[in-house]
Amino acid sequence: EAKAPIGSYVPYLHLGGQLFISGQLPIRDGKLVAKGKIGAGLDLSQGQEAARVCAINILAQAKAALRDLDRIVQLLRLNGFVNAAPDFPDHPKVLNTASELMVEILGNKGLHTRIAVGCASLPLDAPVEVDAIFAVD
Repeated sequence: EAKAPIGSYVPYLHLGGQLFISGQLPIRDGKLVAKGKIGAGLDLSQGQEAARVCAINILAQAKAALRDLDRIVQLLRLNGFVNAAPDFPDHPKVLNTASELMVEILGNKGLHTRIAVGCASLPLDAPVEVDAIFAVD
């Protein structure tokens, strides 16, 4: 189920054959699946689960925008932000679960480019935030 934005922005924008999905937090059943920094209170597996939930929320927004995920031509880009301890080196490993879910659900249309970036904090003290850009018909 697509979540409402927590700020002054739209959850998605469909323009010129592309669908932009705003950053999704790991919210399930109305609350974050985890809070805090990966590598300082949260371990890698907790970060990976959070990234997977972000990916599920991206697909929920895409379905709300398009009504049918079959309209996706290609996932072009995932941008992943990891709320991490300063010495945490495994940002790509955190985001791999989001990437793998996209390929699992979308097949080859889920192959994409990606950024995995560490940051000092995220909204609501979320461990991960992920946004996406799709090519759509």
